Parts: sequence; C-alpha cells; structure tokens
Amino acid sequence: MKLTRRSVIAGAAALPFVPHVAQAQTWPSGPIRFIVPFPPGGSTDALARLVQTGLQQRLGANIIIENKPGASGAAGTAVFAKSAPDGNTWLFVFDTHSVNPYLMNLQYDTEKDLDPVMLVATAPYLLAVNTKHDFKTLADVLAAAKAKPDGLSYASVGSGSIGHLFMVLLQKKAGVKLTHVPYRGGGPAMNDALGGHVDFIIGSVALVTPQLGSGKLRPIVQTGEKRVTALPDVPTVTESLAGLTGYTWWGVFAPAGTPKPIVERFNKELAETIREERVTKTLTESQLMTLVMSNPEDLRKFSTDQGKLWGPVVKENEIKGEM
Repeated sequence: MKLTRRSVIAGAAALPFVPHVAQAQTWPSGPIRFIVPFPPGGSTDALARLVQTGLQQRLGANIIIENKPGASGAAGTAVFAKSAPDGNTWLFVFDTHSVNPYLMNLQYDTEKDLDPVMLVATAPYLLAVNTKHDFKTLADVLAAAKAKPDGLSYASVGSGSIGHLFMVLLQKKAGVKLTHVPYRGGGPAMNDALGGHVDFIIGSVALVTPQLGSGKLRPIVQTGEKRVTALPDVPTVTESLAGLTGYTWWGVFAPAGTPKPIVERFNKELAETIREERVTKTLTESQLMTLVMSNPEDLRKFSTDQGKLWGPVVKENEIKGEM
C-alpha cells in the first residue's frame, strides 16, 4: 500500500496507546532522504553531507542526499512538501526559505506544509572581489560603482537570498548601482566568481572563506555586527554605513504531520552528530558558522521573524524570484 500523509496521520490517530518513546525507537523503517533544494557545492549541500555519516551510524539507516535546485530553493521544497510524514524525508534549507513566500507564488504553504526541526547555525555574509580588480575596501568599490553605474556585477546564491537583499539595501544607502547576477545556489555562483565572469560574490562566510586561499578572491567586507574572529582584518559594513547587517542561516524541516517523537529524536541525533569533534570543527573553524542547534519551536519563530524582517525589502523594491 502506498504511504500517504493522510494514511500516516490516520494510522497514528488509530494507535493512541502506543508510547511516544516506542514510536521513535521503531523508526526509521527504511532509507532516509535528505532533500537539499540547491546544487552540490554550496553551503547547504556541504552541511547535509557533513552530518550524513554520523546520522547513518546513529540511526542505523542509509541516508541518500537528493539535490533539487531551482527557484531559490522553492522547487525542491515543493517536491519535499508532498512527502509522506513518516520520518524518512527531511529538508535542509537556506535563508531564502523565509523570503520565498514574498518572492513568488509557491506550490506549498511554509507554515502548514512543513514542520520545523532545528535551526542549525547562522553566519554573516562576505562580499569578495575577483582579484583581477584592485579594490581593497568598500570605499574603493563604491567609488568605482558611482563612476560607472551598473558597470560592476555581483553574484548571489539566488534572487531573494539575504545576501541579495542586503546588497539592495547597501546600494540604496550608498547611492550606487551594481548589476545583480543570481545563481541557483552557492556552487555555481562561486564557480563564476572564481572564473572572473562576475566581479564580486556575496555569499555566506561558509561559502566564501574556504576560497580565499585560492588567490582568486579578495574579501572586502562582511555583514555581521562585529568582525569575524577568523577574519580580523575584514571590516563590517557597519563600520562604513551604520545600521546595515544581515545573516544567513541553515535549518531543517520535516513534512507536516511527522510524529513529534520522531522529530524530537531526529533533532537529538542531529545535535549529537554536530557535536562530534570533526563536524563541529569543520562548521565553526572552516565554515565559520555560529552553531545554534535549536529546538523545533525556536526555528518556527526564527523563520517567521526573518520573513517579517526581509519581506518588506522584497515588496518595496519589487524583487521577483527566479523560477
């Protein structure tokens, strides 16, 4: 019999006396899928692959990662939202998740079709320039942009990503115009930035920092409230333009109706996997993430608040999503 959301929910309702602990202990019943709605090579994909091995060992099940890019993460999320709420499919998201409802007509409801699991981490964005240019400071960039409006281009990981919206505010506040080139994820954006096909890239520190040693990118500024410890010489935007900050984030969701004991167990096992020395070191030292590892309700609130914060920027600037 084909397992559907309705049948799973109905089955759970028909077994009110099954202890919650036992319900979680008998899961998983087969292979687990991680849906990553971005291409390989980006930070969301890297996160999913980093925790894959540890979770396979903890859960005793094979984990398959499926990349389903498109529409700033909305295409893959739409596929995921139709999954049965049996605990065998999980969604890894990026900051576009909270903004997409303001960007486009979605084939799913972010509140009704998805259940929150964990806010994994946050991090500032980093603006870096291809080293074919001599720019070393934000003042250099703004001076060149004023001299030649729309003459410089920057890559983002997608239309409506926090990095893109941050750059929109930066341009308005500084009175300059740059050409935005949106990509379907961090991997493709980084490839073109390294190749010099775009002048700049605005990406999370997790995406950009590992490439700074290539000699092809030079950091200009980062978007946090204070300087990143590992990048002490890279100033914040607020040091030049007060009040401008922005953070990316990574989270995990389940299909709506996934039994609470399963969500709680996955949250626990994911947190334990992230606490492994190898994983923690990679996320905090190599990708410069600030680990949060929240409970489900804290992710729900955070995601909603992010939408309320950045949604008006989308509307006021008539930004459309990339389909």
